[in-house]
Amino acid sequence: MKILHTSDWHIGKLVHGLYMTEDQKVVLEQMKDIIISEKVDVLIVAGDLYDRSIPPTHAVELVNETLTALITELHIQVIIISGNHDSPDRLDFGAQMLRNQGLHIIGQLPKEIKPIVLEDGYGFVNFYPIPYAEPALVKALYNENVSDHESSVAVLLNQLDKNDLERNVCIAHQFVTGTELPDTSDSERTLSIGGTDQVSVELFKDFDYVALGHLHRPQKIKYEHVRYGGSLLKYSFSEATQKKNFTLVTLNEKHQVDIKLIPVEPRRDLRIIKGKLEDLLSEDLSLLASREDYISAVLTDEGQNFEPMKRLKAVYPNILQIEKERKSIQQQDNIQSLKTLSPLELVNAFYEQVTGEKMNKSEEDLYKEAYDFVLKEERSDQ
Repeated sequence: MKILHTSDWHIGKLVHGLYMTEDQKVVLEQMKDIIISEKVDVLIVAGDLYDRSIPPTHAVELVNETLTALITELHIQVIIISGNHDSPDRLDFGAQMLRNQGLHIIGQLPKEIKPIVLEDGYGFVNFYPIPYAEPALVKALYNENVSDHESSVAVLLNQLDKNDLERNVCIAHQFVTGTELPDTSDSERTLSIGGTDQVSVELFKDFDYVALGHLHRPQKIKYEHVRYGGSLLKYSFSEATQKKNFTLVTLNEKHQVDIKLIPVEPRRDLRIIKGKLEDLLSEDLSLLASREDYISAVLTDEGQNFEPMKRLKAVYPNILQIEKERKSIQQQDNIQSLKTLSPLELVNAFYEQVTGEKMNKSEEDLYKEAYDFVLKEERSDQ
């Protein structure tokens, strides 16, 4: 059985004021081509189908068009669970009616998690969809002692009626950790604070495959068969160096799983450029094949630049933001040590923190002149 594991579509996503819907449409078309060429049997969306609980109209239209094509034209099974960005109630609308067509949408956490059972030449495959739910909801629904996400997931997994002689696939939207913390990005909404959102990968290790959603970088979590599908596209500049993939999973006999990563080919990349303004503007456009990308420019010039956004936009038409480079210096050991510095030393430390260089003598003389003037004015007012 071939499974295409995706997650975190975030349809309707805004990135620096720009809707990514057209870019998402291009990638979803690529996904459909992969489903055809690889003869995929099942598509998984492991949460965060939408970017917000009330998505914009164009986002709903794109999801409707995509799912209709998958079900009525490609005739595959589609399993979708809600993530922390989705509205479980809205996703559940019409779900019961669509199930017979091969579209399985699980928005609200049910009292009893029943598997979606499919069959291939090796026998049955049981898909256990576990939509995102706050620990408080799990505690109320099962009347169990739940204090955090890990104890919440443990309760949910313990009540599954698994047949360990058959192949079992878990679909979940959680922050799952192994021996090391996985890679995260700025565009992921924190599930909770203080580490209470972390769920041990050991809870999932006995499944034949675990299709995770929530983290945006495609990655395995300790075990090859426990994986994050990653987001459909790069949704923040903290993801600029990530490589997005579709995860193609081939289930053979029990505990025999093959993984193939298929690169996502976006309409435009999202990347960071860095340098002095004039250097970025003077690049040879004949060599700048990717100037249409979504750009964050980090300027290393000292002082202010004249209309940098307007000038950069002429070269990079889809530039989204500009930042000034902040050069770090070694900080004072503590606040107490700062109190021992003279006003000139304090200003010098601040100047070095901002510019990365110490003040020269003429700049120090200018500061002393201004400081003496202010002191004189204060004394005259008393």
